[in-house]
Amino acid sequence: MLRRFWCTAVCLVLIGGFLDGPPALAEPQLDVALVLAVDISSSMEAEEQGLQRVGFAEAFRSSLVHDAIQNGAAGRIAVTYVEWSGAKDQTVIVPWTVIDGPDKAKAFADSLTSKPIRQAGMTSISGAIDFSRTLFGDVGRIAARRVIDISGDGPNNDGRKVILARDEAVTEGIVINGLPIMFRRSQNSPEMDGLDVYYRDCVVGGVGAFVIPLHDPEQFAMIIRNKIMREIAGIEDRQPKVIPTQSRMNCVTGEKKADDDLSLQKDP
Repeated sequence: MLRRFWCTAVCLVLIGGFLDGPPALAEPQLDVALVLAVDISSSMEAEEQGLQRVGFAEAFRSSLVHDAIQNGAAGRIAVTYVEWSGAKDQTVIVPWTVIDGPDKAKAFADSLTSKPIRQAGMTSISGAIDFSRTLFGDVGRIAARRVIDISGDGPNNDGRKVILARDEAVTEGIVINGLPIMFRRSQNSPEMDGLDVYYRDCVVGGVGAFVIPLHDPEQFAMIIRNKIMREIAGIEDRQPKVIPTQSRMNCVTGEKKADDDLSLQKDP
């Protein structure tokens, strides 16, 4: 409760200037409100986490991203950076920040790189989606679009079913995009073949939702930059992504594996 109050208070301070006007605004004052939701579960190795953090920071230092922001109808966006793991483990690393030019974009990047990196436990994509939805609050009222950008290296294995969280967010008009991390590790970390298909069928949704898989750790910065530019720019097609009634991917595969592993640990 205290964390939610703090996040709301910070958000109100950051965007208070935009909300002082008349209740009914003719045009949105933000092109997009973007939640960067980043996986820090135990399957993420320290090197991966470092590359991921640097990749996001470098994206906001890029002149290409600065141009994308300033070319928007409002010329400003709001971004927050969240790290997540299990169903009850989500932390706001950088609170909502309104960016309308290179200086504020670089300040966001500097704030991000100044924070320590940690590793947690389970993987709850559903928890990340649910938590991200609560963050939009007042900032969502003045944004043309609300987007959750989820990056991770495995399927949902904790909390409620991911498709339930995804569908509720999409019903509210929120877009969820995915960055499945699929490159081979130096250690025997858990991996999932077809993680990109899992993200496509079970995680992403909304108007123009997309998945960009990451296969090479050296491409972290480039892929993240291109993904953020695409999210900032938005799309022309306003038709919502149709969520299939029968997915080709088993959307509870992560939960099943977690249950199987627990059963093995209990066997004598």
